[in-house]
Amino acid sequence: MVDLLSRLLDTDCLNLCHRVVDGICGREPPLRDDYSNTWSLQEWLELLNSLRALFCLAVKSSSSDEEVLAMLSDVGSRHAEAVLSVLRSRQEEIRHALLDRTNSISSATLQDFEWQLKLALSSDKISSLHTPLLSLSLDVRENGALQPVTMELNREELSKLIGSLEAANKVDTN
Repeated sequence: MVDLLSRLLDTDCLNLCHRVVDGICGREPPLRDDYSNTWSLQEWLELLNSLRALFCLAVKSSSSDEEVLAMLSDVGSRHAEAVLSVLRSRQEEIRHALLDRTNSISSATLQDFEWQLKLALSSDKISSLHTPLLSLSLDVRENGALQPVTMELNREELSKLIGSLEAANKVDTN
């Protein structure tokens, strides 16, 4: 975004930022044709992706004005103020759009869970096993109905589950 935004007048910068937020919120995003005289296709994509990422990151992390301005340090102060004003005026709208996007992944929600650690001493194939097992019971609500889900995980399976949950927690909602 270094000098890409500087090619716009202040009012055009405000309009572009509002249209980017419109796109995040599921309405019509800014169109490349409207800005084809200002930026090449590569520049347009870079600017659009940078603005989307900035708006989403600032809302997700509840960034202060100073933190947002620091993220925009390579942009002129008038344009940075324009971006910040759009962010502040539409922050709740962006937050709701991001929450809706996250919630639309699945209609199921975790209501409660219970776990137990067990030690399997033997099996029908091995007389001495001594393997720790985690018994995990989940109460999942989907479409108004509560459904129990039970699973038994060994150490390797539990590590994979924890890894996938950590990865899901880090996923950017862009």
